[in-house]
Amino acid sequence: MSAHARHPHFGRPLCRDDLLDGSARRRFLQSELGIKTWSDAQLNRSVESTLRQVPPGDIWVFAYGSLIWNPLFPFADKRVARVYGLHRSFCLWSRIGRGTPQQPGLVLGLDHGGQCAGLAYRIEAAHVRDELRLLWRREMVTGAYCPTWVKARTSAGAVPAIAFVINHRSNAYAGRMATPDAARCIVGATGLHGRCAEYLVNTLAGLREHGIEDSELGEVERAVAALAH
Repeated sequence: MSAHARHPHFGRPLCRDDLLDGSARRRFLQSELGIKTWSDAQLNRSVESTLRQVPPGDIWVFAYGSLIWNPLFPFADKRVARVYGLHRSFCLWSRIGRGTPQQPGLVLGLDHGGQCAGLAYRIEAAHVRDELRLLWRREMVTGAYCPTWVKARTSAGAVPAIAFVINHRSNAYAGRMATPDAARCIVGATGLHGRCAEYLVNTLAGLREHGIEDSELGEVERAVAALAH
């Protein structure tokens, strides 16, 4: 068993305290991979750079994966939303959160092309900086994503929203995988935050709870189920 799997918090879902006390980032630093993480100063600069692109006030965050079922931040409003020009894809290796260095899992990113339905969360202006700093600690700890403003179309109109688009230059970028290959990576992987297959199931359940069907994720779900049996 690797040191990673012997961690006392192995298999425990990510919680808000992990972001507040910095323990989520320390787990990356203590891993066998020697992963370089962004400092708080780098994260804060990225937050400020992102916020400078829009007028001050409430902001929206577009959720397409674990933020749907485990957002970990307070929000004033939530809407089903769709973005165009980007699609949800199992394109990011997870060697800590949902896998190990020996058996990496896969988690979702937004990649170029197509469209994606998810949720848009509104964070009130008074909480924007504090909450985005915690969100950056979660999503940007290794720079695997590029925070990007997108037009999130909702039934109440379009809103500008922050979306975490995959960074093709990251060494964690897995590219576009065929469904059978993705399923084989997902079915046996478990990391500090739990089983990779559980991440898939939770994401689909969160989408379906809001009336969203994702046929590609459904195909991966069926392929994982077939391998598990």
